Amino acid sequence: MSKVSYYTAEGLKKLRDELDHLKNVERLKASQAIAEARDKGDLSENAEYDAAKEAQGLLEMRISKMEAVLSTARIIDESQLDTSKVLVLSTVRIKNTTNGMEMTYTLVAESEADLAAGKISVTSPIGKGLLGKSVGEIAEVKVPNGIMKFEVLEITRS
Repeated sequence: MSKVSYYTAEGLKKLRDELDHLKNVERLKASQAIAEARDKGDLSENAEYDAAKEAQGLLEMRISKMEAVLSTARIIDESQLDTSKVLVLSTVRIKNTTNGMEMTYTLVAESEADLAAGKISVTSPIGKGLLGKSVGEIAEVKVPNGIMKFEVLEITRS
C-alpha cells in the first residue's frame, strides 16, 4: 500500500491538471510521433521510431506514477492546523544559530516544493528537522558538511 501524501487544494489541482495534460495532449503527440516514424519505412533500422516508442513508454510510466500519487493524495484543511508545532503546511520563521540569518519557509509536499517561493519539502533535510518542533526549540539538520542548527522563532499557518 502506498503512503498517503498531503496537499493543499491548489497543489492537488495543479497535479490533476498536469495529469490531464499528459493524458489528453502529450499522449496524442506521442502517438502521432510513432505514426510518423512508422510511415518512414523499415522499423528494424528506424531510430526515430525507437525513440518515439521509448518516449511513449516514459510518458506512460509518468502518467502511472502520477495516478498512483493522486490515488493516495489527501487535502489538508489548513484551518485545522495546530500552530504549536511545525507540521505540513506550517509557515516557519527560523534562525540559523551559526550566522544569525533568518529565513521563512512553508513546509509542503515534495511535489509542491519551490525554494524560490519559500516552499520546502517536508522530506528535505531541513523539513524533516523542523517537523514536530515548537517555538524556541532548536532543530538539528544533518547536511553534507556537518550539522546545522536552526532555532524556531515563529510558526503560522500558510
